[in-house]
Amino acid sequence: MDPHLERLQEELASAVRGLSTRQLSWHPAGKWCTVEIVEHLYLSYTGTSKALGRILESGQPQAKVPSVKQRVQAFILVSLGYFPTGRESPAAVRPKGAATEKIVDEVGPKIAEMDAVMAKCAAKFGVDQKVLDHPILGPLSISQWRKFHLVHGLHHVKQIRHLRDLAV
Repeated sequence: MDPHLERLQEELASAVRGLSTRQLSWHPAGKWCTVEIVEHLYLSYTGTSKALGRILESGQPQAKVPSVKQRVQAFILVSLGYFPTGRESPAAVRPKGAATEKIVDEVGPKIAEMDAVMAKCAAKFGVDQKVLDHPILGPLSISQWRKFHLVHGLHHVKQIRHLRDLAV
């Protein structure tokens, strides 16, 4: 497994380990609970896997030319590892109310599935060729997608750990 995604899998598992159903569903007013955060991540992993799978089937990368704004945002997130707070997530990856146990149990395997699809794309297209557009950051390569998911996931792991402390 790619080291970025392996770290992501471990950090996320550690953050939710031992949480009760009550702790998983507790949240301050107007904020997501832990299970909603995990569902958001789950949806981002399954969405990336499906999109990359379509690229593999077509045999062609689907990346467009990035705007200057997208280049800057991608550099800040992927190269500097900074994930800005207060952003609204794209509709496709907003929590939809999936079953708590399913989401918590399956998020780790979904990371592994995403890693497998990314490895196939890397073998076919190389790790540095832009292959797929992120809805905000624009076109990313497989190496950038891996780092994006780590930075994004760690951002949410911090939120989960904070909720864990508050919900005790």
